[in-house]
Amino acid sequence: MTEALITADNISLNYQGKNILDSVSFRLHQGEFITLIGPNGAGKSSLIKVLLGLINQDSGKVIYSNNIRLGYTPQTFSPNPFIPISVIDFLSLDQKVETVFINEIIELTGIEGILDSPLKKLSGGELQKVLLARALLNKPNVLILDEPAQNLDIDGQMQLYKLIQDIHQKNNCAVLMVSHDLHRVMKESTQVLCLYHHICCQGHPESILKDTQFNDLFADQISELMTTYEHHHNHQHEH
Repeated sequence: MTEALITADNISLNYQGKNILDSVSFRLHQGEFITLIGPNGAGKSSLIKVLLGLINQDSGKVIYSNNIRLGYTPQTFSPNPFIPISVIDFLSLDQKVETVFINEIIELTGIEGILDSPLKKLSGGELQKVLLARALLNKPNVLILDEPAQNLDIDGQMQLYKLIQDIHQKNNCAVLMVSHDLHRVMKESTQVLCLYHHICCQGHPESILKDTQFNDLFADQISELMTTYEHHHNHQHEH
């Protein structure tokens, strides 16, 4: 297999005496779609921040390939209500990319109709698309998405996941996505990591569904997940 774009090697993190991450290791390769799942407080967002270099781990290391280009959308983003910045101005901030490329990203994410809208007046779904567009302006080969569909209604979630799927397939970028919405993300994932401070289990969605630790953590969602996943899962994974 080719060199990993990101390698997490025994990452451990403590905060105020609590073990947030415990010897977490995995690799993300070109074209992979890894979904990171786990209960609230499992350390998912902390792991993302370590991978991005936003916080320092206590031990272990993160290894990046030489050609890595990161795109990132945070779990929460609140535009400053006192700064009347439009969508197009937000996309253009500190960017040294050609107008033609910006227009391609605008078309890809479907935000042509809101370019002149104030950022602070966007709906949740619109804002997520704008954040995704902004992340794509870096021409990433790794896209890191922290709960991108949080607080969206069902239609908004489906639209956003479809958009992420299209971007993954069109650009062949690696995607690492944190999500609670199990039955939707399973369809696209090439690998699922189940985190509860340490990696409880990992593998293709089919194998994760049969894992006892996964079932213990997500017992309340399993029956719905199994029904929806088996009904919708109609593509083949590459092995």
